[in-house]
Amino acid sequence: MRKLLVIIIVFAAFPAFAQTPEKPKYNLADRAADHILFQVSSDHWAGAPDSIDSRISDLSRGGNIYIMLDKPFKGNPKMSFAFGVGVGTSSIFFKRMLVQIESVNPILPFVSLDTTSYFKKYKLATTFLEVPLEFRYTSNPENPNRAFKAAIGLKGGLLLNAHTKGKTLKNSAGTVTNNYTQKFLTKSYFNTSRFAATARVGYGLFSIFGAYNLTSLFKDGVAADMKLYQVGLTVSGL
Repeated sequence: MRKLLVIIIVFAAFPAFAQTPEKPKYNLADRAADHILFQVSSDHWAGAPDSIDSRISDLSRGGNIYIMLDKPFKGNPKMSFAFGVGVGTSSIFFKRMLVQIESVNPILPFVSLDTTSYFKKYKLATTFLEVPLEFRYTSNPENPNRAFKAAIGLKGGLLLNAHTKGKTLKNSAGTVTNNYTQKFLTKSYFNTSRFAATARVGYGLFSIFGAYNLTSLFKDGVAADMKLYQVGLTVSGL
């Protein structure tokens, strides 16, 4: 009789021991579904020949801004998928060099100005309309502003604007000779679409991000296969 009683107690208790612990439930009612993601970056060209790379200033920079929608996974709210739309910009500054995008030459001319007049400030700037996609992780879905976060993704873009701009002309000795501004705007040498891989990691509102273009900045045959990459700071709630 005692053995039978022990068996009954064991079988009665077994479901309680065998039951898988429930995952914590999160209340995401106060978590915003949409938000703004803002980025500032240090910009560089991978694959640039030494003759060009040595003329690119360390002050080259970019800025990206996107409106994003965030969709947490039902099975695991720590993970989410986000998509959006926005604008990505890049300004590559050169030292004593012209990028003659206004040229009709089949090869894009990069002209050094070591022995002649040059601009104190000279840049090649691009602006893309972009659609970013991200897979995200946050350690605290209910309060991502106080949580570790990480994301990987892709973004595609269409070229809206490409131009060069030079300000303040100097002679070869470095003396200012003219304060005028020169600007040329054309897309003729550029690929009008691009794709980039992205990643970021951080805590709270701030994260470090990187983006590497998978497509060349310029059309095939007009220049070396140069790809933009950015490293910088992201400010975003998610």
